[in-house]
Amino acid sequence: MKVVIYKDVDTLPTLPQGAYFHSRELMELCQRTPHHKPYMAVVTDDNEQVVACLLAVERYRYPWMLPLLHRQVRILGEGVYREDVGNITSDAVKYSKNMLFSMMIDALTRKVFGRSLYIEVSNLTQKMFGYAPLRATGFFPVRWMSIHNSLHSKTPEERISPRQLERVTAASHRGIQTHEVQTADDFRNFSRLMRRHYWLKVRRFLPDDSFFRGMMETGHCKLLITTYKGKTVGCSVIVYSEGDAYLWYSASRRKSYAALHPNAVTFWNTIRKAHQDGCQHIRFMDVGLPFRRNPYREFILSFGGKEVSTLRWFRINIKWINKLASWLWRE
Repeated sequence: MKVVIYKDVDTLPTLPQGAYFHSRELMELCQRTPHHKPYMAVVTDDNEQVVACLLAVERYRYPWMLPLLHRQVRILGEGVYREDVGNITSDAVKYSKNMLFSMMIDALTRKVFGRSLYIEVSNLTQKMFGYAPLRATGFFPVRWMSIHNSLHSKTPEERISPRQLERVTAASHRGIQTHEVQTADDFRNFSRLMRRHYWLKVRRFLPDDSFFRGMMETGHCKLLITTYKGKTVGCSVIVYSEGDAYLWYSASRRKSYAALHPNAVTFWNTIRKAHQDGCQHIRFMDVGLPFRRNPYREFILSFGGKEVSTLRWFRINIKWINKLASWLWRE
């Protein structure tokens, strides 16, 4: 077996079908998006057949700064694997997901580590997946919170707390409403609010407008905006992958319009939209650290979600800082 890192989507072999976050479509979109550089790690067997793939995306903000200070690499999930990997009745029994992941993460780290401030691996489906290979490659784990709402067994109305339902119902009666971005004006208002919200968030990176347009055109995401008397007071981005919806970005003017609870209305209508589209779950991608008191976590849980403890992995390019962080977040 061997691992090859591809930087150009035109040279990619045929990949196994799976999560959108490791797809040819997303790599192609990132390749066209300013300040994005995708790297696809592909494992092939002795017959040159693709066994697994893992997409890492390098992102940067300020061209005038030293590359080490403004570049970051993010990997969302554990990749995509051929269906027979790990099947005991298959000839591929010698391939385990953990082993293939180890090969890909090692190759990607060697390829991109010297170019970025840090690498982040998040949204793994299982808490302990890849623990040994990530440790061996110099990553350290940080306990993180993950929340998802099940949409298949009960309706959103059956899961939301009575207090939160009362808030969104009252706000709706006052004229606040949420709809999909469809016109150029809708998109302009969406972009303006989103960029205002993320302007001072150092670690959170907001892509160029062309990125969201591209996902909309391919049907992999929907943009929602919440309005009140012609003003945009909330917005969200939901991405669809393998029957689930992922809340990737959201913003609201919750302080300016506190009495209308625009963040609650936006979240509520995003959840309802995912349910209407037949998704099994909606997953909130960045809940944050598991502090004992976390207002954002409690806010999301009020819509009836399930809380799960996960690990988010980091490797910092500055060795002494990486060692210090590994010690501070030791288990």
